[in-house]
Amino acid sequence: MPKLIKMPKLSDTMTEGTLVKWHIKEGDAVDMGKIIADVETDKATMEMQSFETGTIAKLVVKEGGKVALGAPMAVVLAAGEAAPADLDAFIAANSEAAPAKTEAPAAKSAETTAAPAKKGAFAGTLPPTGPAPKKRAAAAANGVRVKASPLARKVAEERGVDLTKLQGTGPGGRIVRADVESAPVGGTASGGSAPAKAVPSIRPVAGPDDQRIPLTGMRNIIAERLLASKTQIPHFYLQIEVDAAPLMAFRKHINDAAEKTGGVKFTVNDFILKAVIRSAVAVPAVNASFDGDAIVQFKHVNLSVAIAIPEGLVTPVIREAETKTLQEISAAVKDLATRAKNKKLSPDEFQGGTLTVSNLGSYGIDQFSAIINPPQAMILSVGSIRNVPVVNDKGAIVAGQRMWLGLSGDHRVVDGAVGATFLQEMRKLVENPALMVV
Repeated sequence: MPKLIKMPKLSDTMTEGTLVKWHIKEGDAVDMGKIIADVETDKATMEMQSFETGTIAKLVVKEGGKVALGAPMAVVLAAGEAAPADLDAFIAANSEAAPAKTEAPAAKSAETTAAPAKKGAFAGTLPPTGPAPKKRAAAAANGVRVKASPLARKVAEERGVDLTKLQGTGPGGRIVRADVESAPVGGTASGGSAPAKAVPSIRPVAGPDDQRIPLTGMRNIIAERLLASKTQIPHFYLQIEVDAAPLMAFRKHINDAAEKTGGVKFTVNDFILKAVIRSAVAVPAVNASFDGDAIVQFKHVNLSVAIAIPEGLVTPVIREAETKTLQEISAAVKDLATRAKNKKLSPDEFQGGTLTVSNLGSYGIDQFSAIINPPQAMILSVGSIRNVPVVNDKGAIVAGQRMWLGLSGDHRVVDGAVGATFLQEMRKLVENPALMVV
């Protein structure tokens, strides 16, 4: 019997993927584990492997097409196997795409919509959760499709929120996650009255020569998560200027020695990451998250490093960073950056971060205030190192090197004094860099 290659779950928040490129064509032989396609998820573009062995009989999805979790992408025949007479009918009969789509026809009943979801024939499919069938029926009851992001629909299912009673604040009135999370459970205000009307988004006026660029999955999730972060997390900001001259001198000394011996050379960012890790160990209150009725303080420092790629911004994680040496941290961040730009990161490498570092110093940015990466409680922004006149201990104006560090904190978790203590620890390490390697 022919086998279907289906869309796997390549990230924890993924509900659909975009087929960017096929690496195979109809008639090609494939083995299990062979790279067959590039798929864009809500976090990154990743390589997809084949889960079957055989010959490609049909490519179901065209490049650029969106594919729901568990939906068929290709048909594979075993050695010597003939394709069914009606291949399209075989694909339709074995398709599990219906429950994963974000819209349902008005004529479908809740039972009809829910039925295919019980098959669960593929490990990568998203299992049904909460009152999904009821929600779909309500959304289609008046024949009008509810405009909502896949993540908003998922959260609505979990919370039992009726999307038909919400008004979105996203682009074009689209319901986003923040709208669902700010709505009362059930989608109505207390006392059964209708929820307060959301403020409509202000749309741009595009001219005939302006280009409209559709949101990619990654850019869409960035928009939703950062909107949720700024509207749901009470941010506060601290800035500190540190003397970067000792760090630059220490780095030059180490790199000069490495050049003679063929050793590892370190970037300024390597030292900053090490200082952040050491400071988080010294001030563990920043390595935490808000969890409703509790604060979760993490045992390990899983450091998220912001890396810019053409498609957007990714934050892969250096796990248990407090156990790693400066050389191991340097190697880890270089490896993550290279594989992020080559789309070689696996989904689990984006998950589980406990705090984030965003360094724009190489872009010539002196200082900035970053937006917290939820559900974390802190992000550190790193500016450029500048040659500036400074006043020394003797009151004389001399040449110096200064760098700004900024902390954005979730005030539900991190108090101002705690954030200040963390930055003081950062200053101590940057101005005494030998402490990082002892």
